Amino acid sequence: MVSIKVKNDRVSYSADNTKLSTSYTYKNSLVEKSDAGVYSITPYTKDYQFDVDLKVPKVGLMLVGLGGNNGTTLVASVEANKQNLTFNTKDGEKKANYFGSVTQSSTIKIGIDSTGKDVYVPFNSLLPLVNPSDFVVGGWDISGLDLQAAAKRAKVLEYDLQQKLGESLKKYKPLKSIYYPDFIAANQEERADNIFNVDASGKVDQSAKWEHVEQIRKDIQTFKKDNELDSVIILWTANTERYSKIIDGVNDSSDNLLNSIKSGHAEVSPSTIFAVASILEKVPFINGSPQNTFVPGVVELAEKHNSFIGGDDFKSGQTKLKSVLAQFLVDAGIKPISIASYNHLGNNDGFNLSSNEQFKSKEISKGSVIDDIVESNEILYNKELGDKVDHCIVIKYMPAVGDTKIAMDEYYSELMLGGHNRISISNVCEDSLLATPLIIDLVVMCEFLSRVTYKEVGKEASEKSLYPILGYLSYWLKAPLTRQGFQTINGLNKQKQGLENFLKVLAGIPISDELRFEERLQ
Repeated sequence: MVSIKVKNDRVSYSADNTKLSTSYTYKNSLVEKSDAGVYSITPYTKDYQFDVDLKVPKVGLMLVGLGGNNGTTLVASVEANKQNLTFNTKDGEKKANYFGSVTQSSTIKIGIDSTGKDVYVPFNSLLPLVNPSDFVVGGWDISGLDLQAAAKRAKVLEYDLQQKLGESLKKYKPLKSIYYPDFIAANQEERADNIFNVDASGKVDQSAKWEHVEQIRKDIQTFKKDNELDSVIILWTANTERYSKIIDGVNDSSDNLLNSIKSGHAEVSPSTIFAVASILEKVPFINGSPQNTFVPGVVELAEKHNSFIGGDDFKSGQTKLKSVLAQFLVDAGIKPISIASYNHLGNNDGFNLSSNEQFKSKEISKGSVIDDIVESNEILYNKELGDKVDHCIVIKYMPAVGDTKIAMDEYYSELMLGGHNRISISNVCEDSLLATPLIIDLVVMCEFLSRVTYKEVGKEASEKSLYPILGYLSYWLKAPLTRQGFQTINGLNKQKQGLENFLKVLAGIPISDELRFEERLQ
């Protein structure tokens, strides 16, 4: 077990060691550009005090889509690690682990030793984080299969692991969910045998949407009470929905949205219903799919209730690589002029995405990942001339490959003097085994961030929680939420650096600037 003690006069602990307080001077530069093209730079600083509740609570995780590929894989990972299982594969015996999870399987630099060598410690040793093996997991699904049967249907887990987890998975049975056929592909109808919004004749009722909000709230309350939980986090890992239309007077403000739910408006999606129920229960809600769950009315509602939200869409394989490679090319002064991305997969996500409306949601989230990278370089991309990257995304459903996703990308870039560079990449991954560690990280970090408060030094204002849109979760999300006055970033390296620096600030560890004066000024 790694223990970290910071010798710093900016760090203090409460008498009972349950609260950590750190002071930090934030430094940045305000830049103004004149009409003549002169940049005027004004450095500024702000002093903050951060407080972290060091007590790790008992955490419940409720998944929307509990019986899907990601849901069954998440529960299997928690159970396998909790039981410290070993199991056989064609490559030999394997032991349960959390590989792919940043919080559980990566390290973070905390400084250098006396010889100038970098020192790294486990990411989760910096500050107290919940252990995913301690998650209490439940949730909803439109399919009523218990998780033993659902895992067999998903075809993600090794056969021997399924056998060893059989009884453990069988005890998990999804709560009834809501089903609005207009929002997901028609090919999902056969799975919808576990829904509570049906009338006496068995017909799906989409009009009583406020009753659906209230039922979900009751489910959350019951889950929290029955499991004696300190906190609950809700995460959407169900089917991709079509985009909701943003309509004035319907979902453009929190009041209009609540009224639209009460009137049963057709443009209110299932994921928005879950988000609203979570916000009203003051429970964090994370959207792991690409649809626009967080319409303006939802974001405003979260602000009013100071309730945390995060989204959209898990950033796992192809898109994560794209954010790194595009950043590398642009930072190197090379101009990507086209990026063509092709995917085929055979799981239920691919089946649902074979419908055009649902694919459009995914196309938007995948396409936005390079936006701020392009905007960062006006030499390569002239805004006045409308310079942009020709970005094409294709997803095809091929049942034979199952949960194995095949992604092929071509990056075509312009070099000096009319030259060109073409980079072609083939990426084969097991989709749910990449996505599930992201769920773990999102939940672990979301819970931790809910224990952080801050105030600006020198002002009499009381301590505040972080802004409801948890921008620090953007490392794991394809299309981070933005809001006027709140801008998140898409570049993966910037996201990771921001996250690590914030944790260091909270722990009282100086941020590494990599100037390496120890080596260069001798």
